[in-house]
Amino acid sequence: MAVREHPAHQAAATPALESIQIRGFRSLADVQLDALPNVTVLIGANGSGKSNLLHFFEMCSWMVRSGKLAEFVARQGGADDQLFGGREVTPLIEASISIRTEQGRNDYRFSLAWAQPDRLIFLDESFRFSRSGFPAEADWQSVGSAHSEARLVEAALDRYSGVNPTTARTIRYLLSSCAVHQFHDTSERSRFKQLWDVDDCRQLRSDGGNLAAVLLRLEREAPWRYELICRQIARILPRFDRFDLVEQYGKVALRWQRKGGGKTYGAHLTSDGSLRFFALVTLLNLPEEMMPNVVLLDEPELGLHPAAVELIGHMIAKVGHDRQVILATQSPALVDLFDLEQIVVLDLDDGRTICRQLSRDEYRGWLEDDYTAGELWNMNVLEGRP
Repeated sequence: MAVREHPAHQAAATPALESIQIRGFRSLADVQLDALPNVTVLIGANGSGKSNLLHFFEMCSWMVRSGKLAEFVARQGGADDQLFGGREVTPLIEASISIRTEQGRNDYRFSLAWAQPDRLIFLDESFRFSRSGFPAEADWQSVGSAHSEARLVEAALDRYSGVNPTTARTIRYLLSSCAVHQFHDTSERSRFKQLWDVDDCRQLRSDGGNLAAVLLRLEREAPWRYELICRQIARILPRFDRFDLVEQYGKVALRWQRKGGGKTYGAHLTSDGSLRFFALVTLLNLPEEMMPNVVLLDEPELGLHPAAVELIGHMIAKVGHDRQVILATQSPALVDLFDLEQIVVLDLDDGRTICRQLSRDEYRGWLEDDYTAGELWNMNVLEGRP
């Protein structure tokens, strides 16, 4: 499908996560986040549960995109590894997700239990829609129990009688593209450095492997967007001119050209930080139809120059005007670019992740003395430090 946009294009309002409650998933024994902002910044020590929170949304995406919960569980080490403390400690994963639209609130809840040989099955799966302005909440609509894959998929396709397919479609639409984007692998075997099918360009993959194919599509179908990406990269990498993307027998390799010379460089001759920066800038400047509904980023600052971290932070804030972003970071410089109300501090207590949303009023004295959020975190005033 061709990219359809104009430089003055404005994205339409999209459904947004309002609140989540998770019990029993990995270290998330019992966490709840309410009134989620458009950009949520997760901070905390290593092992505090930031990645687990991101991967919960990834599990939901596998569930509702094409009914692949079993595959997700198998790839992640089996069902026992997904339960807090294992099945002998925690028998169930329970979750409730609220999604806000202009018309009202869409709620989705499910519980997953361990089953032989090492898999998860649904003990409950329900959803409802409560219209804005109505005082009473709607009744839950159940799609049954004892099934191994999410029936929300069938309900969204209007294949399940007695439930509202519109509500199911809204929930599925938001959760289906919740992939955790982590561009850490820049090794010799990295998919950045492989030839890629030019047709694999609908969205940027979570590891950035199809970056060349996505850029080639933008160069052909959205040249304004492609030129913007090149200009943004050149702000941090002055030698960079543009990408050199040539299709050969249906494949394309990631190459770029330096300013003032005809030589081009492949991904194997490009620094790790530059490759990650290429992928981040591309992801955060994609047109609306290629952008995930919820952008999940795991430590985007890894290997970047401080100036690049600042630029990426401003891009994240801009994306947050039209899309929801949840990012986990260890960078005080990146934290400095966001308000305290956008920060969630994660700590580990006896193996359990504790989530704490911040308020400016709680730290007003520090802020009036011109301390930044990053400084307060470094000083452990916000806690969340080792």
